Amino acid sequence: MQLLAKSVLRSTPSLQSAEFLDALLKNYPKRDFQVRLWDHTIWGTGQHPRYTLVVKHPGTLRSMFSAPNELNLGEAYIYDDFDIEGDIEAAFDLATYLLGQERSLEESLDLGKRLEKLPKGDHPQASVRRVEFGGRLHSKERDRQAIHYHYDLPTEFYSLWLDPAMVYSCAYFSNPDEDLESAQIRKLDYICRKLRLKPGERLLDIGCGWGSLILHAASHYGVECVGITLSVSQAEVARERLRSAALSGRCRVEVSDYRDIDHDLQYDKIVSVGMFEHVGETLLPEYFRVAWNLLRPGGVFLNQGIAYSATYHRRGPSFTDRYVFPDGELLPISTSLREAELGGFELRDVESLREHYALTLHHWLQRLEAHQDEARRITDDTTYRIWRLYMAGSINAFRSGRLNIYQSLFSKSLHGHSGLPLMRADWYHSLWSEKKGARTL
Repeated sequence: MQLLAKSVLRSTPSLQSAEFLDALLKNYPKRDFQVRLWDHTIWGTGQHPRYTLVVKHPGTLRSMFSAPNELNLGEAYIYDDFDIEGDIEAAFDLATYLLGQERSLEESLDLGKRLEKLPKGDHPQASVRRVEFGGRLHSKERDRQAIHYHYDLPTEFYSLWLDPAMVYSCAYFSNPDEDLESAQIRKLDYICRKLRLKPGERLLDIGCGWGSLILHAASHYGVECVGITLSVSQAEVARERLRSAALSGRCRVEVSDYRDIDHDLQYDKIVSVGMFEHVGETLLPEYFRVAWNLLRPGGVFLNQGIAYSATYHRRGPSFTDRYVFPDGELLPISTSLREAELGGFELRDVESLREHYALTLHHWLQRLEAHQDEARRITDDTTYRIWRLYMAGSINAFRSGRLNIYQSLFSKSLHGHSGLPLMRADWYHSLWSEKKGARTL
């Protein structure tokens, strides 16, 4: 047992907890952290730990590890049974180890006996906010409830950690040290170039958020835009931004489900960034059918979404599904591509932005932590903890490859003619520097 005590080890529960940690982590190779128990006893390294797990109550360890899974450990953190001081990203290496361990029967029995000696939990969780929606999964009404839960937090909360353009999706970095604002501008412009937008074309943005992409497309590519969102608060902010930019005459934002768009209209180009995760596997055929009907022949559809690796199998319930994106569904990229092709689309390009999303989330997390007092004031402590944990866990998932994010470009070919050039050189030759008042990417 490696113990560095700030105070004399007085209580038997402290000693038992330390011995349990010895057994639990005997094979964990990294010793770059420490655990501080409720009585200030320190377990672990005393030499500049990257992070410290702060166990707040004698019953915490027994409660966490009686049935350890992602949801239980996450709830113990967000309801302040334990805290993470320091580098929370590094703490997810330990979480991955704990949730992925395969132990022998002898080791499992030994841990079980040690766990039984620990005090039972005597700290009731704060008012548990597990989300439960009424109605059928992915019905229009239930989707509205799910979107309201996530996206209708105060805009001031999001503005604490997003870039000035309020882009809530993966940025596109030229190097790991680039600032977030530049990488987000590059992403917006890259999408416009992938779509090959031209002045006078009509663009539909499915899931437009606060309107960042349609603002960029209309301002710099001269297109007419329609953006849709299920979030009333997002739509209000987007409309105000359009008015301020004098673009209301060429752009509008509607509060609408993608299934309710007027099918009498067709668009030259369609884009969807970060909305696809909310569709659900059973509705993929309808999603691509709607996009197909709304797109004119010869047009293209860029779809960006997060996907699970086909080789990853999660153990136990998901913290993110319960507290961050209720009713969200992540699927392997192969599943969505198959449904798109069955819906008539021709796949023209797929690009993974996995490393870019890890970098984006790292920026978001740093900005959130830097404004933690304001975040707690705008929302509350539990909400701050939910988002801190969600961002750190997502960084770990993208870095490890459990999660990926793809931009998929589909065409609606006309009699086999896609209308697309033979090469992609125009995507990478930046026109940004040639636009008035813009900087070089």
